[in-house]
Amino acid sequence: MNASAPKPLPPLAIAPIADADIPAVVALWQACGLTRPWNDPASDIALARRGPNSTVLIGRDGGAIVATAMAGHDGHRGWVYYVATDPERRGRGYGRVIMNAAEDWLRAAGMAKVQLMVRRENAQAGAFYQSIGYAEAQTIVFAKWLDGRAPTP
Repeated sequence: MNASAPKPLPPLAIAPIADADIPAVVALWQACGLTRPWNDPASDIALARRGPNSTVLIGRDGGAIVATAMAGHDGHRGWVYYVATDPERRGRGYGRVIMNAAEDWLRAAGMAKVQLMVRRENAQAGAFYQSIGYAEAQTIVFAKWLDGRAPTP
């Protein structure tokens, strides 16, 4: 095999999340450290499933959910959230596969650009996104809680 040839991606069955998948997806997000006390993951899933501009994709290896990505768009650019791969199965290419699926979903929705946010302390995630062609944008994200809560990290 040619050393410079790209490694083939693993076959994952990609599908939108179903009701029965929610507990396993939330557990995966928790195992990956993606949840925060101020964001209820089940509510985030429900919101993403509510309209046509967002989805939660899951990747299955056999019957096991091994990868997820939440994708959505504002009509101008796409966003990806909750990218997760089973910590026990990392290094198998599942992250690339689920990101390809999210990008394909956004492309089909007519989006030309995709963005995502990575916490500064998560160097491993930053390195992963750079390895699949993402570049750090020179923008600052500002946030405000509309219900009056104090800013969160």
